[in-house]
Amino acid sequence: MKDDKGRRVHWLVPEMGEQLRKGQISRREFVQTAALLGVSAGAAYAMAGGIAGTGAAWAQGKAGGTLRCAMQVQEMTDPAIFDWTEKSNVARHMGEYLTITGPDNITRPYLAESWEPSDDLKTWTFKLRKGVLFGNGQEMTADDVIYNVERWLAPETGSSIQGLLNAMVTESEGKDKDGKPITLKKMTEGAVEKVDDHTIRFHLNEADLAMPEKMYHYPSIIVHRSFDEAGGNISQTPELLTGPYTLSDFAVGEKAVLVRRPGIKYWGEAPLLNEIVYIDTGEDASAGLAALASDQVDVVYLLDLTILEAAEAIPGVKVSAANTSQTGVIRMQVDAKPFDDLRIRQAIQLASNNQANFEASHRGLGSIGENHHVCDCQPDYSPMAKPKQDLDKAKELLQAAGVAGDLKLTCNVGNTQGSWEQDSVVALKQDLAKAGIDLEVNVMPSAQYWEVWDKADFSLTSWAHRPLGTMNLGLAYRTGVPWNETHYANPEFDKALAEAESTIDLAERRKSMAKCQKMLQDDAI
Repeated sequence: MKDDKGRRVHWLVPEMGEQLRKGQISRREFVQTAALLGVSAGAAYAMAGGIAGTGAAWAQGKAGGTLRCAMQVQEMTDPAIFDWTEKSNVARHMGEYLTITGPDNITRPYLAESWEPSDDLKTWTFKLRKGVLFGNGQEMTADDVIYNVERWLAPETGSSIQGLLNAMVTESEGKDKDGKPITLKKMTEGAVEKVDDHTIRFHLNEADLAMPEKMYHYPSIIVHRSFDEAGGNISQTPELLTGPYTLSDFAVGEKAVLVRRPGIKYWGEAPLLNEIVYIDTGEDASAGLAALASDQVDVVYLLDLTILEAAEAIPGVKVSAANTSQTGVIRMQVDAKPFDDLRIRQAIQLASNNQANFEASHRGLGSIGENHHVCDCQPDYSPMAKPKQDLDKAKELLQAAGVAGDLKLTCNVGNTQGSWEQDSVVALKQDLAKAGIDLEVNVMPSAQYWEVWDKADFSLTSWAHRPLGTMNLGLAYRTGVPWNETHYANPEFDKALAEAESTIDLAERRKSMAKCQKMLQDDAI
């Protein structure tokens, strides 16, 4: 079977078509998976009997003008270690990815023009676009992409991408700087191959269906192979990126100004805007809204729920909402006292009224979490029962742990994505008091919180949307990965997650995800 471009279609696609016909999977699930398997988005939509999907090209409109956006402007150096989306929001105008996942959750070609998996999903061949130029005038080749992959997976880089590309990593035993035994992870020898100047091939240790989606993880911007030699800072060397814009002005905490890249022919459609300006209006949500109301900005990146009604009342302003997996995770580090006692972690979760917390923090907008970090909007989500508050059981566990009536805790929150974060922790404080736990809420400036988000033992961290639940879990809970802020280490969880990532059939994948979700619930992570 061939697709609309004459390429071989993976054997699973016709099988999924039969599942779609029988109502076993949805049209969206069919299109998303077919696109991951190398079928063009247009062909996948056509196969599903739907309309053609939205492409990845820039929206059509009148050329020229400036777009002004209110958003915190953060330090921006090495894309591989980006840990907040605000950094990538600026950088993605200057740099680009191998793939791009659209608002319909469908992944399409970007710097890669196509990809093809082997039947067993252990070998992935990516064809790169020809004629893509970096700002220094040099053409992007396979050598640049391989350079990026190698540095993503180098332990010394500390990139979160390592948590996604686990199928390309080999573990070995080693010691840290203090001589303590640790598990070291590095790229498996031969995991990435240069086929020719515009073709690379990934050789995985185990099957992985989501390779194309993982190439759009926001730190995976492709940089020129001289990036480290040039100082490893894109705000100082934007010419080492391939995007249509470059920085003309940049000041942390103030502004980022992007203008069309001069002198170098851009490979894609010419950008419409002359200039894009990010203006830092500070942490006060009302300041961004005031800037919008007074026509100082055109867009507010984050709209705090406390000012939603005020925003909707401004003439000519449109508030856009989307169903995503973005969430706040109130997490405990399992190797720090007193959270190294499972009974205490379980008591804290049992004392929480998730429904009341949801109403207090999100005003009922969204869906209630189930204490496992997978959202019902993600296709690999396995339905679970909603956790219920049980104060009696929580008190029993605290009594058994020997801390009943004597447990004092501090939870950090930085309101990095809005004051709903603080509202959520305050709601938890009220619940814990009913179980005899004294919780202090430590509200930190967001810039200060960004420095310690993965170091503090009890905090609320906001996690951005990912197309698949396996991506959330691989980034946040796989043993030893850079973004594992809970320090959770469970071989059985890692095994179940690897099973989910390598399982092609969606129904079977959900069974593996059910194991992962249940373990996170049972271990009170």
